[in-house]
Amino acid sequence: MKLLLDLLPVIFFFGTYELAGFYPDESLALAANWLGNDISKDLAPILIATFVAIVATALQIAIVWLKRRKVDRMLWVSLIVIAVLGGATLVFHDPTFIKWKPTAFYWLFGTALLGSNLLFRRNLIKRMLEAQIRLPEPIWSRLNLAWALFFALLGILNLYVAYNFSEKAWVHFKLFGFTGLILFFSLAQGLYLSKHLIDENTANAEATPKSQH
Repeated sequence: MKLLLDLLPVIFFFGTYELAGFYPDESLALAANWLGNDISKDLAPILIATFVAIVATALQIAIVWLKRRKVDRMLWVSLIVIAVLGGATLVFHDPTFIKWKPTAFYWLFGTALLGSNLLFRRNLIKRMLEAQIRLPEPIWSRLNLAWALFFALLGILNLYVAYNFSEKAWVHFKLFGFTGLILFFSLAQGLYLSKHLIDENTANAEATPKSQH
């Protein structure tokens, strides 16, 4: 359920883009009614999908708040990024802005991971996961760096696909490619961390002072 909620905006973006492609005349009429008559038939699907993605991201935050009464900062950052870049796509009728959205988000998050650790000695990955698992401090540092580098590479990969393949290929990659890569990286991370997990009972035993005789 959480995975589905996390993917809500990109699923809506993908589904809307595909649906608009199946009905080009209707999509053009809808986009022209919203955004002006200077829109081409090829441009209409990405514009409609962008609008829906902005709404879906806001809906995602509303659902999270209703369930938890708390919204992670990452979701707020995602909303700001898609509102700014998606809004620019709608205003200027230029899909280049929305194609930069994944890169901007991944690079911002990667920079936050590195910056918090280097400037404030705060390991954000540790703060997110330490309630679920216990790891030696050096492993937390490696994990934080690994995610930062991974997000940097995802940002580069997004630009490569966006500028070297068709728009439709990029839309498909945005859903299936990124989701698959993140799941694969998470699985590989889990296998690596399994060798370094600190057993709770062992940790408690080591922390308990030995009785003096």
